[in-house]
Amino acid sequence: MEESGAYAPALRSLEICAGAGGQALGLERAGFELEAAVELDAAACATLRLNRPSWDVRQVDVHDFSGRAFDGIDLLAGGVPCPPFSIAGKQLGSDDERDLFPEMLRLVAEANPRAVMIENVRGLLSKRFTPYRATIIAELESLGYVGEWRLFHASDFGVPQLRPRSILVAMRREHWQHFVWPVSALPTPTVGSAIGDLMASRKWPGAAAWKKRAAGIAPTLVGGSKKHGGPDLGPTRARQQWANLGVDGKGLADEAPGKDFPKDAMPRLTIPMVARVQGFPDDWSFFGRKTAQYRQVGNAFPPPVAAAIATEVANALHADPTQSGARTVQVRLMETSLSFGANARAL
Repeated sequence: MEESGAYAPALRSLEICAGAGGQALGLERAGFELEAAVELDAAACATLRLNRPSWDVRQVDVHDFSGRAFDGIDLLAGGVPCPPFSIAGKQLGSDDERDLFPEMLRLVAEANPRAVMIENVRGLLSKRFTPYRATIIAELESLGYVGEWRLFHASDFGVPQLRPRSILVAMRREHWQHFVWPVSALPTPTVGSAIGDLMASRKWPGAAAWKKRAAGIAPTLVGGSKKHGGPDLGPTRARQQWANLGVDGKGLADEAPGKDFPKDAMPRLTIPMVARVQGFPDDWSFFGRKTAQYRQVGNAFPPPVAAAIATEVANALHADPTQSGARTVQVRLMETSLSFGANARAL
């Protein structure tokens, strides 16, 4: 943040569809204090409580949650379900019962946040959903907000995975004039450089050669749902891309390959490995059996992306609303640590 932010009061956030905490962790790094995290999945709620016992985690359906108790909160954030807009699904959009954008708009009306930050899949930015995006912006404008959609790639944030995501940021006009989207000059790590130490942790003799082979970025991790998807690294095309990196994507391993694992064989990834590929720090634990843990990791919003965008949201909220904004000024260059870097391609 800017120097003035060091003396500003802490910013408060409310998060819906919090999952395993990818976005909440990013918001925390950007200086937000979580007032409440709303999540329906029991395993994900347990993960949040395991890592942050002080957080107020509400295991409840968003449809049954009211934002009135959080009136005037600084930020309403969330990663609403992506199946209604994913190219891997039927792309039913507003006709899909899992579409929670209407609930998000209801919560904006109830909680009156100073800013809104919502994450979803790239498919939402397709031409097919142009009218739907316009409707959401119009609804926000009717509530007194100005907003934009942008496309970001996790690989631009120091994460060894492409993972394109659509991001919506909206703010009250007096704050919006100070908001700029983050950019960065961070290099993209390869899969090998990101998890090579984990692959070698049990003295596998093929680890060094594997690290050299895994000299690219990963395809998008796919967590699936309770109805679809298991502990593997995605559909056939994704598994082939993993194979090109020397990884057996047909499943996950319980531990890294050891001394007896064939030197030229393709290892499977472990939960700690995929968590790193998703941008989670090593000290973030996941609750549940392997399939439940992988589902949480694969569906998460990479913390580095959330941190970079939320930092700019915080900067805008801390800025003096009576002063001219920076929207017409060249976007500032952010250079942070590899774990929480920022870089984005604008649409």
